[in-house]
Amino acid sequence: MQPRNMSMSGVVDLAAVKAAQEAKSKAEQARAEAARQGGPGAGAGVSPASLVIDVDEAGFERDVLQRSTEVPVVIDFWAEWCEPCKQLSPLLERLTLEYNGRFLLAKIDVDANQMLMQQFGVQGIPAVFAVVAGQALPLFQGAAPEAQIRQTLDQLIQVGEERFGLTGLVVDPGATGDEPGVAPAVPAGPYDALLEAAVQALDAGDLGGAVQAYQNVLSDDPGNTEAKLGLAQAELLRRVQDLDPAVVRKDAAEKPGDAAAQIAAADLDLVGGHVEDAFGRLVETVRRTAGDDREAARLRLLELFEVVGADDPRVTAYRTALARVLF
Repeated sequence: MQPRNMSMSGVVDLAAVKAAQEAKSKAEQARAEAARQGGPGAGAGVSPASLVIDVDEAGFERDVLQRSTEVPVVIDFWAEWCEPCKQLSPLLERLTLEYNGRFLLAKIDVDANQMLMQQFGVQGIPAVFAVVAGQALPLFQGAAPEAQIRQTLDQLIQVGEERFGLTGLVVDPGATGDEPGVAPAVPAGPYDALLEAAVQALDAGDLGGAVQAYQNVLSDDPGNTEAKLGLAQAELLRRVQDLDPAVVRKDAAEKPGDAAAQIAAADLDLVGGHVEDAFGRLVETVRRTAGDDREAARLRLLELFEVVGADDPRVTAYRTALARVLF
């Protein structure tokens, strides 16, 4: 099978990721510091062995979707009987170690994971995809030449850094992956005072102040989970505070193809606790629309995923539903 290039032009910014260039600079500094120290002093990183993982359907949410908010995840769809796979998979594993934490490699055996193969629309193997900040991207199909693969990986890393603030992992060559001390680097801080200020602003109804306080944390630490969740919630509340629910509901009912009307209604759905209604409305809007309207609905859905949290099974289900209408 000849390799088939696929476009990455659909990648866009996530609203909750701030200061990507600053994050990139900090990650590079941390990586350089770990390299200078070496040995035990670099123990804040992950082990080289943990950069290549076998993934199944049960662990996909944890090992791919959640990890893709920290680092781009490249997916290698393969099978034991596939001869081209026996050429491509070792090459991908070697490049993963060479790139030293700039991406993870998730290997998926299609014979044991038919559902994942179908969800990604894999027509033949080997097939290589990536997931960046929860979004699936087709990379190439077939046993591509190493030069082409390197070019694709470089582009993927650039997208992850510049558009999503994903700066990769610090790798500790001395880590085994089994030691309890092996963990991602501790972010700069502390941020207790800023986070408390955000909570106080929310309690006082100062949504703008809460948004600013969370953004202040994320400007230094884009991966701060508490700040990302708080920002998504505060922005949602700020969007709906001046809406007239009756008017919004009427517009949404009368204009099923109007992306703006459906997005506003989805915000109200979520604030009212109707999570699946909100998610389903936006997935359907993505399916019905095109161009800027489609992109606006998709981005709002990703923002609402942030509000609910990646661990919620409804988020997992509707990420899959979104992938179906997108790919």
